[in-house]
Amino acid sequence: MQPRSGSFRERASVALNDATLQKALGKLTREGFVVKRAKVVAELPEFEALRDEAKRIKDDVLQHLDHYLARYEEAVVRAGGRVHWARDAAEACAIVVGLCRNAGAKLVARGKSMVGEEIGVSAALEAAGMHVQETDLGEYIIQLAHEPPSHIIVPAVHKTKAQVAALFATAHRKLGFDGARTEVADLVDEARQVLREQFFRADVGITGANFLIAETGSHIIVTNEGNGDLSSTLPRMHIVTAGIERVVPTLDDASTLLRLLARSATGQATETYTTVTTGPRRPADLDGPAEYHVVLVDNGRSRMLGGAFREMLRCIRCGACMNHCPVYNAIGGHAYGWVYPGPMGAVLTPLFVGLEKAKDLPNACTLNGHCSDVCPVKIPLPGLLRKLRNLQFERGLASPALRWGLKAWALVATRPRLYHALTGPAARVLAALGGRRGRLSRLPLAGGWTQARDLPAPQGRTFMAAWKARSREGTLS
Repeated sequence: MQPRSGSFRERASVALNDATLQKALGKLTREGFVVKRAKVVAELPEFEALRDEAKRIKDDVLQHLDHYLARYEEAVVRAGGRVHWARDAAEACAIVVGLCRNAGAKLVARGKSMVGEEIGVSAALEAAGMHVQETDLGEYIIQLAHEPPSHIIVPAVHKTKAQVAALFATAHRKLGFDGARTEVADLVDEARQVLREQFFRADVGITGANFLIAETGSHIIVTNEGNGDLSSTLPRMHIVTAGIERVVPTLDDASTLLRLLARSATGQATETYTTVTTGPRRPADLDGPAEYHVVLVDNGRSRMLGGAFREMLRCIRCGACMNHCPVYNAIGGHAYGWVYPGPMGAVLTPLFVGLEKAKDLPNACTLNGHCSDVCPVKIPLPGLLRKLRNLQFERGLASPALRWGLKAWALVATRPRLYHALTGPAARVLAALGGRRGRLSRLPLAGGWTQARDLPAPQGRTFMAAWKARSREGTLS
């Protein structure tokens, strides 16, 4: 999938002024996953210990990735499947299109998969003359709307119930459904009726994989709808697309990660469906595909593995970082311009599509650290964003104003006497401008802040002055 047109600033501005989007995002913030996650985490005393163990598991995998991938391929072949290796998105799409052509596919049922979005597999299949039916409810909604996902676990979170009802009324009228439904349960039931026939007619099913198990050659998917099970068992060919970092050593390791995944993602103790699949249908099996293929996608991951951003490969795609991100909750996912939004997208997008094409994203962060606090595998997202900012500066990609501003700040900040000589008077001036309100509604060189919110004016003494006073008084503890 190619990055969307326009700059991040332009897309963010549109999002901030979209009343319908703000309504949808507000509902997510008030009623969504943050509160649910806090509740289920509080009910699991060993949650922090699980985070430590999950980090250890993923670090071990990344340290010996070649070994675990080789074991995984051997196990898949023993189970009757086949593994295909794709260096980039184009190669991955070519492999999938070729497999579908060999199967004579006309209809492909696709389960939700972020790596599928990353490589643009649906567009490649459509271009090859096949119809792709999205089977996840959220993905189905945005397929009807001709839009990309705005969240990695709830793709249509930017849509209101009224918008979904209008989409269904238009798309399903020719299928015999009369009138727009207004209740969520009725809309879900209608989508199930429409999709059910597609599952039975599909020639090929494509799913992602939450985890790949090296010891057994299995893959695991977790869903709340069961669409992944239908996509993988009813068609005569099943294709799994997954990033190379998704492999884990054993089923026990996967179990540890699963205990964190649902709690972090949707605030559930476990997803409704956790499905382990190993190879194609065996003679004694009642159902399952005749052919089983796995497409392992690199697409820049090997480069990350050997560089400064290796820790990002621990990501298990739970979405907790964006659920807790004040920037994401203000502008939604489409403003980020590519497949992965939020803090994890602000790191991944520049690494995948190029820093020069996504230079605003590392700066679209307050560095408050909440994303790192809730990450189930303890990825230091703020630290990685700082590294990207440093790279941006070193490569001359930062704006001239930013470069000169940082140089001026460095000149002052690295000279303590000059710093204290300037900050004291500046604080007093700002305090006076703030007046009784204690806030600044306008400030030169800070329009990006004050056009949307007031800037708190300094109050009282500077920190250093207060520190010295307390030191003299002997009140420091």
